[in-house]
Amino acid sequence: TSHTWFWSLIQNDFKNGNIDLDGCIRLLEKMQVNFDEDHLKHIFKKTIDKHSGDIISMDDFRAIYRALVHRPEFEELFKAYSIDGNILPDGQLLKFLAKEQFQTEANETTALEIIMKYEPIDEVRKRRQMSFEGFIRYLNSDECSIFKIQHKTVYQDMTQPLCDYFISSSHNTYLIADQLMGPSHLWGYTSALLKGCRCLEIDCWDGHNNEPIVYHGHTLTSKIPFRSVIHVIDKYAFMSSPYPLVLSLENHCSPKQQEVMAHCLKSILGDKLLSAPLGGEVDMMRLPSPEALKFKVLIKNKKVGTLEQSMLRMEEEDYVGEAEEVSDSDVPSDEDYPEDMSPVRSRSPSKRKGDRRSSPPPQKKSKVRKTKIALALSDLVVYTKSQKFVGFEHSLQHQKCWENNSIGESQARKLARVSASQFIAHTTRFITRIYPKGSRMKSSNYNPQEFWNIGCQMVALNFQTPGTYMELQDGKFLDNGGCGYVLKPAFLRDRNTTFTPRNVGAHSRPMSLSIRLISGHQLPPSAMSKTNKADPTVQIEIYGVPEDQAKKRSSVVKSNALCPKWNETFSFNIQVPELAMIRFCVEDEVSLVNKEFLGQYTLPVMSLNTGYRSIPLISKDGTKLESASLFAHVWFY
Repeated sequence: TSHTWFWSLIQNDFKNGNIDLDGCIRLLEKMQVNFDEDHLKHIFKKTIDKHSGDIISMDDFRAIYRALVHRPEFEELFKAYSIDGNILPDGQLLKFLAKEQFQTEANETTALEIIMKYEPIDEVRKRRQMSFEGFIRYLNSDECSIFKIQHKTVYQDMTQPLCDYFISSSHNTYLIADQLMGPSHLWGYTSALLKGCRCLEIDCWDGHNNEPIVYHGHTLTSKIPFRSVIHVIDKYAFMSSPYPLVLSLENHCSPKQQEVMAHCLKSILGDKLLSAPLGGEVDMMRLPSPEALKFKVLIKNKKVGTLEQSMLRMEEEDYVGEAEEVSDSDVPSDEDYPEDMSPVRSRSPSKRKGDRRSSPPPQKKSKVRKTKIALALSDLVVYTKSQKFVGFEHSLQHQKCWENNSIGESQARKLARVSASQFIAHTTRFITRIYPKGSRMKSSNYNPQEFWNIGCQMVALNFQTPGTYMELQDGKFLDNGGCGYVLKPAFLRDRNTTFTPRNVGAHSRPMSLSIRLISGHQLPPSAMSKTNKADPTVQIEIYGVPEDQAKKRSSVVKSNALCPKWNETFSFNIQVPELAMIRFCVEDEVSLVNKEFLGQYTLPVMSLNTGYRSIPLISKDGTKLESASLFAHVWFY
């Protein structure tokens, strides 16, 4: 039956005789077969080398199709459950689902749905059976991906307060290269929003003709109009996620241009802009939930006075043009800048020489610098008021739930080391944003995991800089439908928690994880190879609390990127799976000391599927390698 089906599918393309490479490519695309062109060209060349000329027959095409699609490891599984080696009845498929894929809840309906969805041969499908062709399509589908299909949609409780979620956050969103001389570009905002990012940073400065501009101040990065940034945000804000978007304003504008900013935000964003508490009521004890704030844009900035005062002013509507001073002790320090290029906030010619960030001894009275805030902009700040972090005790006594802190990575790392339990108690109450230190001139990233481990909600990374840390960020926020909000584990939401990353105590729910790495398929060839070769090796890494950090590496398969086989098992004991991430990294061993990155896939340990699973691979720049994958068996208890 499968022969007849195959010939009927391709005969039309051969009606005018044999086909060349382009014809072969067109036919594979028509059949929806994913292929890497380097691998296809290699197989095609091997086929035509057997006879002269550069065209192939129907038999040749069938051999090429089989080399790309019929994987021996799939065939082995199919034959283990097939009655005659050709057909898998629905009952046998059900056995495979229960025994191999650990789908204990699967029933006859489940098996039938799979057959109806993936079996391409009508005759076989009508008999409620599955051919090897259908089985291949099923194993290559999203249902057999290592990432749980249930986690591809929003499945978590979205009615908890905002501070109970990890929130996908970007730093210097306007930059698409380094932060000293690189270009500022609207694409920075578009791409971050399309990735599901829910907290964007906008660095605002006075521009010509009373038009505020966005760029990395005191550097040679290019400038873009604030107005254009807001237009782009308006267009893409909720394309990838319906949940609230926070605009974190790094505001260096004069009151006059701050008013222009406020007008831009109101006129362009319209109803999307949250400018008053929900229902007109201020809940002083609890932040609203992502569900309650759906399709709303929140402004994160310094604020004058209280929410009640803002509401009264907005009712009067005659305060345009007013500005009030906020002392700099109320606003976050600008650690984004190395000290010799810290922005001057006040208009007065203050002596900057001795002005260092370390606070003077308390007995000396220091002059407090003032920042003028336009009331029109201040009043748009509702649940995300920027509040300078003084200390955990100070926050506990004075900070309101709608006041947020931004802490530079160096200070945050130090606090996490010496006061982990106080830091976690702080993040159970207040949204805390971490940002890269100013000396990262090339916009490099820090490891976000150490700050997720202590419950920090907004761990802001440079989205424009690829690498392991950005891959951890992308992997973490694949969870919960990629909506940009991931509910923190219960022990990071409980205000009386005893958890710390170095002392997990009673919060440990140990998981024993076993991964049998079986094979790879159509891996990207090495940059060194003139054909389709590579010497692939796979590193499996666990990121999480310090105790869970681990790395294990497979052997090297020589000269085979098309279908390398490993059949190696790796075991991990994970104490806090709720915080753990797993990364599969495929490299080409160029030499004993040099490895070339080929592809990777990172996901939360709690999103792992059990059984025989396909592991998709992602390139250095974050795009999916359509034809490349790993095949593994995953099991845990």
